[in-house]
Amino acid sequence: MSATESAPLIEAASACYRDSGRFAWYFARSKLAGDAVFTTILARGLLERCPRILDLGCGQGLLAAWLIGARAVHTGVAPGAWPNDWPAPPQLESYTGVEINPREAARARAAGAHFGHVRVTIVQGDVRHVEYVEADAIVILDVLHYLDRVSQDSVLAKARSALAPGGRLVLRVGDAAGGIGFTVSRIVDTAVALARRRRLIRLYCRPVREWLQVLARAGFSARIVDASRGTAFSNVLLTAQTA
Repeated sequence: MSATESAPLIEAASACYRDSGRFAWYFARSKLAGDAVFTTILARGLLERCPRILDLGCGQGLLAAWLIGARAVHTGVAPGAWPNDWPAPPQLESYTGVEINPREAARARAAGAHFGHVRVTIVQGDVRHVEYVEADAIVILDVLHYLDRVSQDSVLAKARSALAPGGRLVLRVGDAAGGIGFTVSRIVDTAVALARRRRLIRLYCRPVREWLQVLARAGFSARIVDASRGTAFSNVLLTAQTA
């Protein structure tokens, strides 16, 4: 998708952050433009027919803003042309985000006030300890490697229990067998953790083949959607359903 084609989507999605300050608005625009995971989710229909979404580690709620902005473009409420080869975006009914950082959770709540008819709940807390609501899809992007391995297993088990029948899990993880790309990813993730938590934390990473095994033990049948080839990172996007 070219920058010209994505511009209406980014504009529609970032509009809800205009009242949240320059940082929230500029961060939304740069992240949505620069991180291909958002485009991939729409282009591949990874959340198709998933009206109830639980977003673990939601940050300032970008995924919800992106999906709502996409719906506005698709239906013609917002300007822009929807790509002919993309499925329709999900029609959100409810969005629950869990975020440990209080400032980001506050920005997510402020943005949620502009999400129209969508029921928005932002929980400021640790994904290891909060209760999970039932959802048609659970999204975990770049979160699990901040948790120890026992906690990773626990979160995935809780996610499986919270998924409605036929629900799906979408997650992005780092591939510890990704060579220089993994090294770059780990440096970036360490810097992000230091900026957000004001301290160094240990990262718990696995090769992607091990992530697939972990998901299988948790009761999921998983597949690789995108291995971020051609980028400086070794992130892998996976989708899974209950086995």
